[in-house]
Amino acid sequence: MYQKTSNGWLKHWDFIVLELVCIQVSFMLAYYLRHLKMDMWQIECYQYMALFLLADEIVVLYFAESFKNILKRGPYRELVYTFQHVMLVYMLAVFYLFFTKQGELISRVTVFYSAVIHLVLSYTLRIIRKKMLAKKMKKEGDKSLLIVSTPEKIAGTIKTVRNHNYEFYRITGVTVIGGTDQTEIEGVPVVSTFENIAEYVCREWVDEVLIVSRLDNPDVIAVVRKISETGVTMHMALSELTHIDDRHQIMEQIAEQDVITTSIGYATTRQLFIKRLTDILGGIVGSIITIFLTLIFGPIIFAHSPGNVFFAQERIGMNGKKFKMLKFRTMYPDADEKKEELQSSNCSEDGMMFKLDFDPRIIGNKILPDGTTKTGIGQFMRKHSIDEFPQFFNVLIGQMSLVGTRPPMVDEWEKYQLHHRARMATKPGITGLWQVSGRSNITDFEEVVRLDTQYIAKWSLGMDIVILFKTIAVMIKGTGAK
Repeated sequence: MYQKTSNGWLKHWDFIVLELVCIQVSFMLAYYLRHLKMDMWQIECYQYMALFLLADEIVVLYFAESFKNILKRGPYRELVYTFQHVMLVYMLAVFYLFFTKQGELISRVTVFYSAVIHLVLSYTLRIIRKKMLAKKMKKEGDKSLLIVSTPEKIAGTIKTVRNHNYEFYRITGVTVIGGTDQTEIEGVPVVSTFENIAEYVCREWVDEVLIVSRLDNPDVIAVVRKISETGVTMHMALSELTHIDDRHQIMEQIAEQDVITTSIGYATTRQLFIKRLTDILGGIVGSIITIFLTLIFGPIIFAHSPGNVFFAQERIGMNGKKFKMLKFRTMYPDADEKKEELQSSNCSEDGMMFKLDFDPRIIGNKILPDGTTKTGIGQFMRKHSIDEFPQFFNVLIGQMSLVGTRPPMVDEWEKYQLHHRARMATKPGITGLWQVSGRSNITDFEEVVRLDTQYIAKWSLGMDIVILFKTIAVMIKGTGAK
């Protein structure tokens, strides 16, 4: 799922926080320099003045758009903008003192000192923060970007993204339209031929694709449509625009290029902040519960099958990024070795998942001499999803979410067709729409993909809440689990 960049005044929330701190620190220091005391908060008129300055600062930030294009401003321009901002703030402060008749109670020298300190402090912190961000841009971030362009534009596009990497991309590869003999360009590897780019996106970790090329070429349009099947987010130059059905389209600027961004689904920064905050709170609670469950089920697991209580399995996360998913171990240690022997009993209709009606690899499961089956502690933990609780640690560190799509195993991922990859366009979750719609009772993988892509395309915070409540009911009843 694509995080839509905020274009509002809260886009630079970090600078806003610094500015609010600046004005309060400046006023307190000014009071101390004037009176050589630290009792400002004990005087009512100064308390009101400090609160007004906070509100004053927010109003000026909102209406004057003080931080618009702040990352593109040089040191001199930043000084000019900072001076203008401070002057507006303290002009309103002077009007406040005049209309409330507080000018006789509050020292004008204090207000002057505050303005001077504010100017110096604000400018200094803005420059420091911008240098920190510039350093971070050079180091690159955690978002994998694949660049697709023509031979004449590819090198320039790479340089532009690096020099204006406000989105903190990591350029992991390039593809040249029409082909090239080079193995790397500007230090970035050529990872695929143009004809095979969709297959590359399907198999590797790619968060977003930037396409800088004319799109009136039928071959280019065909490739764009193939990439859209994978669910990956694409950015296309406005001058080369084409329409992709069933995709959200957003006008943005990426590396100083006007683009149309298409994605299977998107969320605002505020929505993803609330979702992440919910994940952290849920992860803390779930991790505490996991510790207590370990004390109860850990000894039982070890008694029935000596070995590690926890099981870490490599899974495929958002956009193909691999991670280790934690679970309580509910299978015998040789479960992976026996998987091939049991392939003939796989009840998944198309072989894209591995599900058994009765799995003898699960701890305590046995096939008795008379052909009947007996289940044990492992099956009980799976039925009530107790084995999933360690994944709250994955949620806490940001590898998973409470609600999302289930992360596939590596061997399953390698079988994916282009449209299957779309289900990985969001962070994987402990639960999701598929799980509350039938769990293991759904054996048609295409139905799983349909439910997962439906979740991504129609996602909302309200949908997550509904799924969480349904998950609790499913866990208690133990329906649909195998």
